[in-house]
Amino acid sequence: MSRSKGRGPLAGLKVIDLTSVLMGPYTTQIFADLGADVIKVESPEGDTTRYLPPGPTPDCGGMFMNLNRGKRSLVLDLKQLAARQVLLRLCRQADIFIHSMRAQAIRRLGLAYAAMAEANPRLVYANLYGFGRRGRYANYPAYDDIIQAVSGLADLQARLSGGTPTYLATVVADKVAGLTAAYAVLAALYARERTGVGQEIEVPMFETMVSFAMTEHLGGSLFEPPIGPPEYPRIVATERQPYRTRDGYIAVMIYTDKHWRAFFDVIGNPEWSKDPMFANIRCRTENIRAVLGRVSALIERRTTDEWMEVFRAAQLPAMPLRSLTDLLHDDHLEEAGFWVRRETEHGMVRFPGIPTDFSVTPGEIGNPGPRLGAHSLEVLEEAGFHAEEIASLRKAGAVGG
Repeated sequence: MSRSKGRGPLAGLKVIDLTSVLMGPYTTQIFADLGADVIKVESPEGDTTRYLPPGPTPDCGGMFMNLNRGKRSLVLDLKQLAARQVLLRLCRQADIFIHSMRAQAIRRLGLAYAAMAEANPRLVYANLYGFGRRGRYANYPAYDDIIQAVSGLADLQARLSGGTPTYLATVVADKVAGLTAAYAVLAALYARERTGVGQEIEVPMFETMVSFAMTEHLGGSLFEPPIGPPEYPRIVATERQPYRTRDGYIAVMIYTDKHWRAFFDVIGNPEWSKDPMFANIRCRTENIRAVLGRVSALIERRTTDEWMEVFRAAQLPAMPLRSLTDLLHDDHLEEAGFWVRRETEHGMVRFPGIPTDFSVTPGEIGNPGPRLGAHSLEVLEEAGFHAEEIASLRKAGAVGG
């Protein structure tokens, strides 16, 4: 059955997905979860994430199966003119075309925006790049690690790791850029509803992550000349970390003046509120290392459970430290129905659920990422290709699967 009959607020939209690895597939995973028919166009070799272990078969790694759930796989050898013509024909019937190739490569294939818009003026065309096309880095290759380094994130992490730059232990640049692409495409679709025409979108990882980091860190450098360095002191304080308790770790966010008064009362030290460094948010920010240091020394004296009782009584935001393994068995996630379990050809699988909820048009987790070219014949038949055309394309190797 075609995913064009999918369930969710994007049901009825058709997406041609020429992305690979993580940033673009994360964007189109969101579209598929929300009901869009996402046709994943792959080379004969397939998306490289197919082969990342572990997985039930060499070409079905767990990360691939999760990122590409609910999508259909079409194999096209875009080195061949016939395959490129197939893609153009599919885009005439599509709402969205999204790719993550470098600008030079997509132009060489004759698949840049001008050609697509000529075929379908209503098409929303999204370019997902490492760097924006107008700057000197435009044609540099990029992956998440590269962007974390050049966007300032790894340097920020160095403030918390003894001066050694480190990467975040998640592909944050890929995912933030992927989320940015999702909202940009949806905004363009809304504009199309008003104007009747599509448009071209550019989502560069570098610029996206600089914007992301500078949201709070621009600080005094918002002004010219600067009145302070580009940093938010609380975030880069080395003392900002989960607090060690007698038997583990706990996170507590004592932030507002009301929070601090409640904290002082519950620990039996109301006189601390008279200390000038706790007077208000400005004073606490200017003395953040001393503030966090005092809290840290205090929290070491009790167990995690003891502190959780204290913080719950004082209505302070706090939670014990959890590992990813812990989350697989988290009671709240189970009660909230977060995990979606499904019996598949690979056995029982568990997906993270859709984090958003729609009261009228809820989304739906699709099947695991498809086998390479599993839907090639189905997609071409739906697009109006005749049996003879398909046989000729497959014989020439322009279409696989």
